[in-house]
Amino acid sequence: MRTRLHVLPTDPTSPNSPTDPTGDTGSPPAGLTRRGLVTAAVAVGAPLVAGCGSADKPGPSGSTARAERERTPLTHPSGLTYGRWLRPSSHLLDAAGTKAVLVEFLDFECEACGGIFPVMEQLRRELRGDLTYAIRYFPLAGHRNSQPAARAAEAAARQGRLEPMYQQLFRNQQEWAEQQGPVDAVLRKLATAAGVDMKRWERDRASTGVARRVALDAADAAALKLQGTPSFFLNGKPFKPKSPDDIRRAVRKAAG
Repeated sequence: MRTRLHVLPTDPTSPNSPTDPTGDTGSPPAGLTRRGLVTAAVAVGAPLVAGCGSADKPGPSGSTARAERERTPLTHPSGLTYGRWLRPSSHLLDAAGTKAVLVEFLDFECEACGGIFPVMEQLRRELRGDLTYAIRYFPLAGHRNSQPAARAAEAAARQGRLEPMYQQLFRNQQEWAEQQGPVDAVLRKLATAAGVDMKRWERDRASTGVARRVALDAADAAALKLQGTPSFFLNGKPFKPKSPDDIRRAVRKAAG
């Protein structure tokens, strides 16, 4: 697996053309996993880094207009501003208004995303009612199971079960991430735990529509010149939080 560390850009840029995130390309200290590195960064207030890199090139995306009609199960608040960072078809896990809109580009197989997951779950609970939180698929080339995981999540989303599938994938990441063989059996187990209709889920995850939906997110990440995950946008601008408190303060300030 090829991984690189990339710090999200510090300077605000136009949401229509963010600069290419750059930063440290070194490896974690000996004995410290990437998930441990993220946890340590949160603990000491160091920048939250995009710990997985080498983004995959987006595959055939089909018709963008057609993908836009495949709406998220959770209704978007009226008045949201859209662009490459957020589309009308983007999936929301929380929909609280338009003043504080946080978007995370993630890879379900990325250890850094797995390390940030419990932090985000805590923040979502603390900021419920203040935060609109969207997730975008950004499967990376160095993660062989990231595409199957993204498609498993999108197939669950089509039944309104994205959030439980998102939670199952991250809570059980060690069961399937970086596995060299097929992970279908594990994904089926997680989908069952997420409460999906399995026949429909199996059909949808193999469909061109689901593949197109994942590819649309990846194409947006490429257009935004994102190089790693997790990558955040707050109200349409690249956001570099140094700690969970940074996210909390920024969202509270944005929410007014």
